[in-house]
Amino acid sequence: MKPLLHAVFRSYAEVFFLQGGIVGFLLFGITMLNFRLGLAGFVAVLAAYAFARVIGMGKVFLESGFYTCNPLLVGLSVGHLFQLNALGLFFCVAAGVLTLLVTVALANVFTTYLRLPLLSLPFVVVSSLVYMASLRYGNLLAAPAHQPAWLADDLGLPLALAGFFKAFGSLLFTPSVIVGAGLAALILSRSRILFLLAALGYLVGTTVRHWMLGSATKAYTDPLNFNFLLIAMAVGGVFLIPSVRSYLLAAIAVALAPIVMDAIAGFWSYYGIPAFTLPFATVTLLALYTLGLVGSPLIATRIGLTPEETLDTHLANRLRYPGSERTLLPPFAGAWTVWQAFDGAWTHKGAWRYAYDFVLTDTDGKTHANTGTKLEDYFCFNKPVLSPVRGRIVAAVDDFPDSPINDPDKVNNWGNLLVIAEPRGWHVELSHFAAKSLRVKVGDWVERGTVLGLCGNSGYSPQPHIHVQAQLTETPGAATVPFSFVSYVEDGIAHANDLPKVGGKVEALYPNKRLESVTNFVLDETYRYVVKRKGRATDDLVLTVRMALDGTFYFDSGTGQLFFGRFEGTYFAFRCDGADPRLRALFLALPRMPLACRDGLTWHDHVPVGLVASGLRGALVGVASSFWHRLARVRVTSRFVGEHRVETSVKSRALGVKQTGSVTFDRNKAFATVSYGGWELTRRDDAK
Repeated sequence: MKPLLHAVFRSYAEVFFLQGGIVGFLLFGITMLNFRLGLAGFVAVLAAYAFARVIGMGKVFLESGFYTCNPLLVGLSVGHLFQLNALGLFFCVAAGVLTLLVTVALANVFTTYLRLPLLSLPFVVVSSLVYMASLRYGNLLAAPAHQPAWLADDLGLPLALAGFFKAFGSLLFTPSVIVGAGLAALILSRSRILFLLAALGYLVGTTVRHWMLGSATKAYTDPLNFNFLLIAMAVGGVFLIPSVRSYLLAAIAVALAPIVMDAIAGFWSYYGIPAFTLPFATVTLLALYTLGLVGSPLIATRIGLTPEETLDTHLANRLRYPGSERTLLPPFAGAWTVWQAFDGAWTHKGAWRYAYDFVLTDTDGKTHANTGTKLEDYFCFNKPVLSPVRGRIVAAVDDFPDSPINDPDKVNNWGNLLVIAEPRGWHVELSHFAAKSLRVKVGDWVERGTVLGLCGNSGYSPQPHIHVQAQLTETPGAATVPFSFVSYVEDGIAHANDLPKVGGKVEALYPNKRLESVTNFVLDETYRYVVKRKGRATDDLVLTVRMALDGTFYFDSGTGQLFFGRFEGTYFAFRCDGADPRLRALFLALPRMPLACRDGLTWHDHVPVGLVASGLRGALVGVASSFWHRLARVRVTSRFVGEHRVETSVKSRALGVKQTGSVTFDRNKAFATVSYGGWELTRRDDAK
């Protein structure tokens, strides 16, 4: 029964772009203020859920409320129109089941072919069918009144303010100030951004309609005004990253909506059908589809529980993962200097803009000894070039001579080269090898770190250096594509996946087998910890390794989940779901760690504001960061202390946060101790 009620109540939360059973329960209670509507909506959701289970839809597909929120709206519309006698209840059941079928069918089309959210289109389709069909059913009795008289009181509020609250209530077919105020208060408590967007949508939409209609009363009392609220919330904060630009786009979308809304309402009125949420769906889908076509960076790749969480995750991830999916290890041993990077000052231009050049320099920044007139004067000449990727050699040139210093070969630009086909679907070219120095040939398979040849000066090269680029084809000198380097140290700071700057000294990091073993968490393994809070024992923490549907592993504590993984030589704590403060402490104590231990090695990271913020200050920063993204920066600095310990500091000036933590490792596997913000976790000896 409990899973059923959770799934049903989440349907209510989905209507207002919220998530969670508690929020849904409160919304359910608000709908029950108008008992006939509330009962009809509840019956329709139960019918849809029951039918979904009959046809074999699993709990995981239903627990979010996505598939049952449209049946809820259809049920409310039936309760709004008809008496709930036996036939009326049957109509609710039938409409709920029909809406589920339409939802499943359209969701597949929209997700697979259009990459768009479904929104409330199933509700519009089925409610329109219900209204048209009901004209032929003489036994369906119309409802005598749309809502109880006590809900009709405007409480003496000004016309515009009363209209604002009624717009909230109208989405639940109860245009009441009391109901709308309750909904507005609930949304405000969950998301300040959603509430501000709702107010923005109402202000812009009603102002435009007032200007067009010439009547304040008509503009503020139209029951379809809820479309303005929904458009602003969806465009400004749900499906786009909340920002000044998303708010501007939301305002533009709402300003266009009256034309769509009045056109639909006028056409639908010939058939006696309300416009429902069709204006909202039409304008929102057009906006999102257009933004998708132009590749707008505003589109949210992961939608959180609230717009604040979506923004927080986006800003943290943008700082945490600056690199790309085409990843290379630096193609050398030891510390080399970046001579030219993307969009370089000399040759990295146009179709060949995405490339890196590396040289060896001394403490004075010079690339050579003596006068530098001979190839042998250059520190990198004849030094080994290592494979930056694993793959198969598909092109090799080895017979060009090395060019004299400052007299490059202007005909054979790339000189001696290798092209490696990367199994992930792209290629890597390394150029300017020394003459007759290649150690591999076409058809050979190489792993990262394999010696390919020696650094030289063949081709268009004024001095010896390593040139590396990524491209989509195996043709030497093909147009380049973006890439990034993984697991390297630049000027003493470890980087997981990034682009080193020009002049930076870069050294590849190779994984330490002990740290790989420590972080090799296997499915269904269990780890037990004694927990202390500010020095006092509280309880035990049992962490079980689970796997999510997308293949990501996570620690499950029973009340929360910490998602983690290893990527290209780095351990990551990806995100923390749920409300378990012990998991948050583990996340913040070790959000990232290079799997290459060196005493004193330091690295930087960033974490979401939501992990460290609470109370009014956290809420204000959550809203303010949508206007100024730098406010959401929570900087983490970590370093190895010896071979078995990592110390971490977490700082945010905007939030007034300054905390420290540490993690020590078991000699074989897992974390022996974790300390952060007053929490202490010590692994029990009987842990398996």
